[in-house]
Amino acid sequence: MNSEIDKNTSKDLGVTPPPRGRGWGRGLFPGSFDPFTLGHADIVRRALGLFDEVVIAVGYNEQKAGWMPVAERVAAIKRLYADEPRVAVESYTGLTVDFAKEQGITAIVRGVRTSADFEYELQMADVNRQLSGIETVFLPASPQYASLSSSLVRELAHFGHDISPFLP
Repeated sequence: MNSEIDKNTSKDLGVTPPPRGRGWGRGLFPGSFDPFTLGHADIVRRALGLFDEVVIAVGYNEQKAGWMPVAERVAAIKRLYADEPRVAVESYTGLTVDFAKEQGITAIVRGVRTSADFEYELQMADVNRQLSGIETVFLPASPQYASLSSSLVRELAHFGHDISPFLP
């Protein structure tokens, strides 16, 4: 192998975060985050390697009954990232793509665990791009979090199990 090619390739893999101001702008990581899990935190960590800023957008979804009030979720996530100036936490209602446009977002960040997640997210990404021109960046779940979901954590809590191993 050509060592010059190997050297350039390793730089392009994004192993280390880009210097501030040299990333992809503002990434929006939307979700209900009810609750915010280690899997969500992993996506934020990895997105920070790509974007100058990551906006965690806690959406109010009328079709989902909330386990925790949105304000409590926002406050908990803000506490988690209090020492990370490149993370902002906001709540919103309505379409994610409309909120993204209002916030000057470069791309929407979505974590995907399974092929079913990908199929659903791909449809959303296509519509969002048609409506706004905003692209979606898919980050596959890290293997240790591929089975973790907020709904699973809520169910464990409902039956009295300790959920702390799944939360940041």
